[in-house]
Amino acid sequence: MTDLELMRCALAQAELAAAEGEVPVGAVVARNGEVIAVGRNRREGGKNALAHAELEAIDGACRALGGWRLWECDLFVTLEPCPMCTGAIINARIRRLVYGADDPKAGSCGSVTDLFALPYNHKPAVERGLLAEESAALLSGFFARLRAARAEKQEA
Repeated sequence: MTDLELMRCALAQAELAAAEGEVPVGAVVARNGEVIAVGRNRREGGKNALAHAELEAIDGACRALGGWRLWECDLFVTLEPCPMCTGAIINARIRRLVYGADDPKAGSCGSVTDLFALPYNHKPAVERGLLAEESAALLSGFFARLRAARAEKQEA
């Protein structure tokens, strides 16, 4: 699969998350263009702060490949990773990170901070902005619907 196809797969996971009432973030771990694992946000349903799309995908890839070093793998995610997920990317030795929308509130790959610029033992290649508009539109639409539902509830 191409990078574009892999990011579309991540977007499909984000759409599933939105349909479940979760913040729409999706992730895919791929090796040589083949999907190894997918993940989506499940914090609300699982009542778990660790249930981020990236962590779910990385965990799935480790299980599928039988090891924690994902040095031959690329991670595609619809939103710039937070500090926790950026740390997981470093620790899993992900070869390359490709993400869609920047996250001006918690992005840790350049927006708020850049953890990859620190002297850690691993630095993945980073590509920003693949299907950024689609990723951002999914997020903004989700939050607009959430605000509208809250306003409607307050009026009732």
